[in-house]
Amino acid sequence: MEVTSIQDGIIIDHVPAGTALKVLEYLRIDPATTKLALIMNTTSRRYGSKDIIKIEDAQDVDLDVLGLVARQATVDIIHGGQIVNKQTPTLPERVVNVITCVNPRCVTTTEPGIDQVFYLDHTDDEVYRCRYCDEEAKF
Repeated sequence: MEVTSIQDGIIIDHVPAGTALKVLEYLRIDPATTKLALIMNTTSRRYGSKDIIKIEDAQDVDLDVLGLVARQATVDIIHGGQIVNKQTPTLPERVVNVITCVNPRCVTTTEPGIDQVFYLDHTDDEVYRCRYCDEEAKF
Protein backbone atom coordinates (compact mmCIF):
# COMPACT_ATOMS: atom_id res chain seq x y z
CA MET A 1 0.00 0.00 0.00
CA GLU A 2 1.31 3.45 -0.87
CA VAL A 3 0.16 6.71 0.67
CA THR A 4 1.77 9.74 -0.91
CA SER A 5 3.25 12.62 1.05
CA ILE A 6 1.28 15.76 1.77
CA GLN A 7 2.36 19.29 0.88
CA ASP A 8 0.61 21.27 3.63
CA GLY A 9 -1.12 19.84 6.68
CA ILE A 10 -0.41 17.66 9.68
CA ILE A 11 0.63 14.08 10.29
CA ILE A 12 -0.33 12.47 13.58
CA ASP A 13 1.90 9.43 14.05
CA HIS A 14 2.09 6.77 16.79
CA VAL A 15 -1.66 6.87 17.47
CA PRO A 16 -2.63 3.75 19.48
CA ALA A 17 -3.62 0.99 17.07
CA GLY A 18 -7.31 0.96 16.20
CA THR A 19 -8.11 4.38 17.71
CA ALA A 20 -7.63 6.71 14.72
CA LEU A 21 -11.37 7.11 14.11
CA LYS A 22 -11.97 7.96 17.76
CA VAL A 23 -9.11 10.48 17.65
CA LEU A 24 -10.72 12.13 14.61
CA GLU A 25 -13.98 12.34 16.53
CA TYR A 26 -12.32 14.06 19.50
CA LEU A 27 -10.47 16.43 17.16
CA ARG A 28 -13.85 17.23 15.56
CA ILE A 29 -12.63 16.31 12.08
CA ASP A 30 -15.28 15.04 9.70
CA PRO A 31 -13.76 12.36 7.43
CA ALA A 32 -16.52 13.00 4.88
CA THR A 33 -15.45 16.61 4.26
CA THR A 34 -11.69 16.53 5.01
CA LYS A 35 -8.88 15.33 2.77
CA LEU A 36 -7.16 12.76 4.93
CA ALA A 37 -5.48 9.39 4.94
CA LEU A 38 -5.88 6.85 7.71
CA ILE A 39 -3.34 4.12 8.06
CA MET A 40 -4.55 1.69 10.69
CA ASN A 41 -2.76 -1.16 12.45
CA THR A 42 0.53 -0.66 10.67
CA THR A 43 3.80 -1.97 12.07
CA SER A 44 5.59 0.08 14.72
CA ARG A 45 9.00 -0.76 16.12
CA ARG A 46 8.19 1.11 19.33
CA TYR A 47 4.61 -0.07 20.00
CA GLY A 48 4.17 -3.18 17.85
CA SER A 49 1.35 -1.59 15.85
CA LYS A 50 0.01 1.93 15.43
CA ASP A 51 -2.30 4.18 13.44
CA ILE A 52 -1.24 7.20 11.38
CA ILE A 53 -3.48 10.13 10.43
CA LYS A 54 -2.50 12.46 7.57
CA ILE A 55 -4.63 15.57 7.16
CA GLU A 56 -4.12 17.70 4.04
CA ASP A 57 -4.70 21.46 4.32
CA ALA A 58 -5.54 21.22 8.02
CA GLN A 59 -7.23 24.39 9.22
CA ASP A 60 -8.31 25.15 12.78
CA VAL A 61 -7.50 21.74 14.24
CA ASP A 62 -7.27 21.92 18.04
CA LEU A 63 -4.53 19.42 18.81
CA ASP A 64 -4.71 19.96 22.60
CA VAL A 65 -7.13 17.05 23.04
CA LEU A 66 -4.42 14.67 21.78
CA GLY A 67 -2.86 14.93 25.24
CA LEU A 68 -5.91 13.08 26.54
CA VAL A 69 -6.63 10.57 23.79
CA ALA A 70 -3.19 9.84 22.29
CA ARG A 71 -0.41 11.24 24.46
CA GLN A 72 2.25 9.01 22.89
CA ALA A 73 1.45 10.41 19.44
CA THR A 74 3.77 12.75 17.58
CA VAL A 75 2.49 15.60 15.45
CA ASP A 76 4.38 16.79 12.38
CA ILE A 77 3.39 20.14 10.87
CA ILE A 78 4.03 20.09 7.12
CA HIS A 79 4.51 23.13 4.84
CA GLY A 80 5.78 22.88 1.30
CA GLY A 81 6.25 19.14 1.67
CA GLN A 82 8.72 19.59 4.55
CA ILE A 83 8.33 19.05 8.30
CA VAL A 84 8.54 22.54 9.84
CA ASN A 85 7.56 21.61 13.39
CA LYS A 86 7.37 18.42 15.43
CA GLN A 87 5.28 18.29 18.61
CA THR A 88 4.51 15.82 21.37
CA PRO A 89 1.10 16.21 23.02
CA THR A 90 0.85 17.11 26.69
CA LEU A 91 -2.13 17.15 29.02
CA PRO A 92 -4.18 20.23 28.17
CA GLU A 93 -4.86 22.75 30.92
CA ARG A 94 -8.48 23.15 29.77
CA VAL A 95 -10.79 20.90 27.74
CA VAL A 96 -14.18 21.83 26.33
CA ASN A 97 -16.89 19.29 25.46
CA VAL A 98 -14.53 16.31 25.73
CA ILE A 99 -15.29 15.18 29.28
CA THR A 100 -18.86 15.04 30.57
CA CYS A 101 -19.70 16.05 34.13
CA VAL A 102 -21.29 13.22 36.10
CA ASN A 103 -22.73 15.45 38.83
CA PRO A 104 -26.54 15.35 38.34
CA ARG A 105 -26.87 18.78 39.98
CA CYS A 106 -24.27 20.47 37.75
CA VAL A 107 -25.62 23.24 35.54
CA THR A 108 -24.12 21.51 32.49
CA THR A 109 -26.40 18.50 32.99
CA THR A 110 -29.55 20.48 33.77
CA GLU A 111 -29.27 23.33 31.24
CA PRO A 112 -28.96 22.50 27.52
CA GLY A 113 -26.34 24.28 25.44
CA ILE A 114 -23.78 24.92 28.18
CA ASP A 115 -20.26 23.82 27.31
CA GLN A 116 -18.68 21.09 29.45
CA VAL A 117 -15.51 22.88 30.59
CA PHE A 118 -12.89 21.08 32.68
CA TYR A 119 -9.57 22.32 34.06
CA LEU A 120 -6.55 20.21 34.91
CA ASP A 121 -6.19 19.72 38.68
CA HIS A 122 -2.48 19.98 39.37
CA THR A 123 -2.70 18.22 42.73
CA ASP A 124 -3.28 14.83 41.07
CA ASP A 125 -2.16 13.32 37.78
CA GLU A 126 -4.66 13.32 34.94
CA VAL A 127 -7.56 14.57 37.06
CA TYR A 128 -9.81 17.29 35.71
CA ARG A 129 -12.36 19.41 37.59
CA CYS A 130 -15.61 20.82 36.25
CA ARG A 131 -15.55 24.58 35.87
CA TYR A 132 -19.05 24.92 37.31
CA CYS A 133 -19.36 22.42 40.16
CA ASP A 134 -15.74 21.35 40.83
CA GLU A 135 -16.66 17.68 40.28
CA GLU A 136 -13.61 15.51 39.71
CA ALA A 137 -13.30 13.56 36.46
CA LYS A 138 -10.71 11.25 34.99
CA PHE A 139 -10.53 10.72 31.28
